[in-house]
Amino acid sequence: MAVAVAGVLVAAGAISYAVAEDEGSSTVPAADSADAGFARDMAVHHQQAVEMSYIMRDRTDDEDVRRLAYDIAQTQANQRGMMLGWLDLWGLPKVSADPPMTWMGMGGMASGKDGALMPGMATNTELKKLGTLNGKQAEVFYLQLMTDHHKGGVHMAEGCVDRCTVGVEKRLAQGMVNAQESEMDLMTDLLEERGAKPRS
Repeated sequence: MAVAVAGVLVAAGAISYAVAEDEGSSTVPAADSADAGFARDMAVHHQQAVEMSYIMRDRTDDEDVRRLAYDIAQTQANQRGMMLGWLDLWGLPKVSADPPMTWMGMGGMASGKDGALMPGMATNTELKKLGTLNGKQAEVFYLQLMTDHHKGGVHMAEGCVDRCTVGVEKRLAQGMVNAQESEMDLMTDLLEERGAKPRS
């Protein structure tokens, strides 16, 4: 286990250092840039997906849903580490006084009501509810919450693809779009198997 964790940290570090020399550029993004804003906001967005997935892991015995939750938790935890590492490397703060999504021209549009700071994020009430459900009810609610979460995440990642200037970060964002759209298709199928549909 320790070896595996060390391997992940080394890989994340290598990717972080690659950003500093990405495509021969030594320019550090500004604190109010899309690059920094995306890294900060998506790190927060990802953290909730990890939290929801670990809650789900303990609420069902269904192997398909447990595997999906595990994959989402691992992938997004690793990506979150990369983005926070880049902010460290750039010498930029991990939090901002500006409202979330300001880098996309959407600052203040996400109300932060009941803990949902950005589009697609679950509310505190929804997270508590997920922790009270079991079996099929938990599976359906998790799949619906995560579908909404991915829709918000894809919107943000597409914003970085359009606005970010650091090449490796743009590529990570495009990879997020591709992976999360694929996972949304899978979640729609899993919901259908349970007689349910995405919420929106």
